[in-house]
Amino acid sequence: MTKRPNIIFIMSDDHAAQAISCYGHGLNETPNLDRIAQGGMRHDATYVTNSICTPSRAAILTGTYNHTNCVTTLDTHIDNRMPNVAKTLRAGGYRTAIFGKWHLGETAGHTPTGFDEWSIVPGQGDYWDPAFISPEGRKRIPGYATDIITDLSIDFMERSIASDPDQPFFLMCHHKAPHRNWQYHPRYKHLWADKDVPLPATFHDDYRNRAAAAAAAKMRIKEDMLYEDIALVQPEGGADVAGEMMVDPWPMRKIPELMPGETITVICSETGTNYTFDDPAEFAAFKFQRYMKRYFRTIAAIDDGVGKMLDWLEDKGLAEDTIVIYTSDQGFFLGEHGWFDKRFMYRESHQMPFLVRYPRAIAAGSTSADIACNVDFAPTFLDYAGLQMPNYMQGRSLRGVWEEKTPDDWEQVAYHRYWMHNDIIHNAWAHYGVRDDRYLLIYWYNDDLGQIGARPNDAPPEWELFDTQVDPNELNNVAADPAYAGVFRDMLAKLDRRMALIGDIPEHDSAVVLAGLAA
Repeated sequence: MTKRPNIIFIMSDDHAAQAISCYGHGLNETPNLDRIAQGGMRHDATYVTNSICTPSRAAILTGTYNHTNCVTTLDTHIDNRMPNVAKTLRAGGYRTAIFGKWHLGETAGHTPTGFDEWSIVPGQGDYWDPAFISPEGRKRIPGYATDIITDLSIDFMERSIASDPDQPFFLMCHHKAPHRNWQYHPRYKHLWADKDVPLPATFHDDYRNRAAAAAAAKMRIKEDMLYEDIALVQPEGGADVAGEMMVDPWPMRKIPELMPGETITVICSETGTNYTFDDPAEFAAFKFQRYMKRYFRTIAAIDDGVGKMLDWLEDKGLAEDTIVIYTSDQGFFLGEHGWFDKRFMYRESHQMPFLVRYPRAIAAGSTSADIACNVDFAPTFLDYAGLQMPNYMQGRSLRGVWEEKTPDDWEQVAYHRYWMHNDIIHNAWAHYGVRDDRYLLIYWYNDDLGQIGARPNDAPPEWELFDTQVDPNELNNVAADPAYAGVFRDMLAKLDRRMALIGDIPEHDSAVVLAGLAA
């Protein structure tokens, strides 16, 4: 009988698929992440059910959508009395552990449960000399966070096989990187030093023919980045010198957008170099280059850490018997539409990178375009562990997809919902929708009128429909185009069916929507 596989789930924070070289975007090199894809599968259609850290992590851990696990925003933390996949695996004979970013709450009632060992960073955690919380209390570990989390993970595996080489283990290695603000290890400062990153085709997006939410978002590289984001010295002085504060209670300043006829001088906090600009486009490009280069350098340590873990498995003779997964808690904008950050259902934010290797069952160098979601991860772990999926889980096992035996009844639909939560920083409006293998339907609603940062009362709810086959950058909303009326009906039916299936309550009335479409 084949031994039950070890499961290593490596997840970073805000790592876009575009920034993994095996996805073919040509931006940076990630040779060790590519090793997972080369030895297994690169998945091209894995999507997050809510494009923000805390809800995504809850969906992964529980296999449920966020209206079910009640973790809908950054401010709603998990109830650790709830069942989760680690508890089921542990009860089923696995040794379990989690190290790194948790972000589901650190106070009583919210810390990890179901794990034999856990050591997590509080909140977002620090890049340097990070604090860790464990059952033994809180302590700081000197060094760089990515390296520390990698070493904690390998140490757990070493002790697991030493204790009982026949007991399988389930390890969640959760990196803080490459979350904002991007702090790379000095050993990578040479990367991109002598070349620039190409500007995305949509960098100067003007958000025309889109819902009002796109233009309202405060995630623009041109005007919404902070001095600390790209290692610039914040000038002393008020808004006329240093720019506006990000939000009123916080003394962090945004780097102002340069207007025609103005001049600005900024200082690199690493070298003390002065940069003076009088061209708005040149200054925006400067911000983009610093953002991207810092982001790529931060990712380099993750890639090295993954390589170290893969080498360890090979050295111990465990590679054949171990499922290795690499993903991120959601996607990220790398200048597309002029944005950084995430939160939206547009592709760059909605798509999660997903690489998996298991030599005993997954063909080397394979790819898949079957739609998967993060709620599917937990059922898949249990399937490979030979354990029954509990009936509370709402996902489906990806085993058939990974082994290129996708069931005929596999529904190619991904559902996403982002709740408003006083988002005065990013001003990202509440929305939900579905994506299939060609179309994207989004409903921008708002049940939070009156909250700080909410949609203004005179901005009505809006629908967006994108044909991603002819419009891969999702720039042209065709929801009101008569030529797409049939597509709109079909996608609305898929949305209604998915919401009914998972028990989420719609904010729209389809009968009213269809009546308006007919008129």
